[in-house]
Amino acid sequence: MSAPSESSAPLYTDPSPLALHVIVIGCGLGGLAASHTLSHALPNSQITLLEAAHAIGDVGAGIQVSPNASRLLLRWGLGPDLATSAVRPEAIVFRRYATGEQVGYTQWGAKMEAVHGAPYLHVHRADYHRLLTGLVEGRPNVQLRLSAVVTDVQPDPAVEGGSSVTLKSGEVIHADLIIGADGVKSIVQGVVTGKQDAPRPTGDAAYRAIIPTDVMLRDPELKGFVETPEMTGWMAPGRHLMAYCIRGKKEYNLVLLHPDDGSVESWTAEGSADKMRNDFADFEPRVQKLLGFVKSTLKWRLMDRSALSRWVHPKGRVALLGDSCHPMLPYRAQGAAMAVEDAAVLGALISHARNVSQLPTLLQAYEDLRLSRCTETQQSSRLNQHIFHLPDGPEQEARDTAMRRAMEIERAAQLPSPPGSTTALPGDEEGLKGNPNQWADRGKNEIQFSYDADDAVRVWWEGTGRALLQTPA
Repeated sequence: MSAPSESSAPLYTDPSPLALHVIVIGCGLGGLAASHTLSHALPNSQITLLEAAHAIGDVGAGIQVSPNASRLLLRWGLGPDLATSAVRPEAIVFRRYATGEQVGYTQWGAKMEAVHGAPYLHVHRADYHRLLTGLVEGRPNVQLRLSAVVTDVQPDPAVEGGSSVTLKSGEVIHADLIIGADGVKSIVQGVVTGKQDAPRPTGDAAYRAIIPTDVMLRDPELKGFVETPEMTGWMAPGRHLMAYCIRGKKEYNLVLLHPDDGSVESWTAEGSADKMRNDFADFEPRVQKLLGFVKSTLKWRLMDRSALSRWVHPKGRVALLGDSCHPMLPYRAQGAAMAVEDAAVLGALISHARNVSQLPTLLQAYEDLRLSRCTETQQSSRLNQHIFHLPDGPEQEARDTAMRRAMEIERAAQLPSPPGSTTALPGDEEGLKGNPNQWADRGKNEIQFSYDADDAVRVWWEGTGRALLQTPA
């Protein structure tokens, strides 16, 4: 863990003096991050974090932490831990599935930090969860309750006793503020929206596997994937494979997207390694070597959900966060990042509360600041499903040609320039804007990766928030 003096340093210079009871439902990455920020925003309040599971386990595989999220983790004092557990990829590379030919390339590494102010990192989900758990465990005003299955939420503060949650045990817990971070199968979402959002199948499922990199380092054809860590994507008709190093380059994470053939929506469901190898038997020889090292795999059905029209209950005491309001398909690697952003925005807003009557206004600001950004990110993720899975043919060839053009521009920009010359290629911006390699699109990168959740709240506060809270209701 980080040194207590660093991780427990106040996040807000002028936090709320209110003494409230806040319930956060769900101990995933979003729920942990929200508990952390709210404990700083409301240092005189009690934060109760409810988790249905009876234990916090080592679940999942690799996960990507883009600059819009890593800047927050660094701000929260997690830099030393990330330095030892995370891997900084030098680039993202796209390849043809059968030959391994490189068709796309975008430099990351130090360039990400120079352009966006924070690193792009690859970590193990369990390590990410452990780091956020450490932040929460270090807060004296946070209580984590396991085996706390929520069966109902009462959102109206005017009801006797106020807003509350009911547990499976029958216990009723009252609170001034309730945050539903209870994931894609959220109970709280139905309370907020008044309807149930039925998931839609995407037609895809994902195998997830991890292999030790020591076996790769012994193979001349594979060791480059470890020695120069990159995120490598092999694109194929109806399928793709994403692979990258995690845990200090000690492990190699594989995510293999393929047509769904009866899997379930679960992070922990086991799949068949032999079936996985058969599904990707037409991929290049290096991929066959990688899959040959896989002993076991997890298999996860990818379901999609419509964007919500609201995240906050009309009574202004219950709000949604993370996958409960904007579940992300993995094709853009922004699910966890959006949840962490949510938590940062929520905490920064609530730190301005000086009266409990201001909570509805602050929660509405949270929805206003977050809903459109998350909806746009959901749409961007869906787009990549189409781009990566094109059947061989004219559309695929046009995709690869556009990606190669962006790669040429990227490579040219890395070359040293003679005095008085330029490395830019004619029409370079046109070659990047709207490129099928979305990570090559500078405008999209600026929107996605340079975003600062704390700064977004500061702009709102200085622009309209301060005056809005001072206006009598």
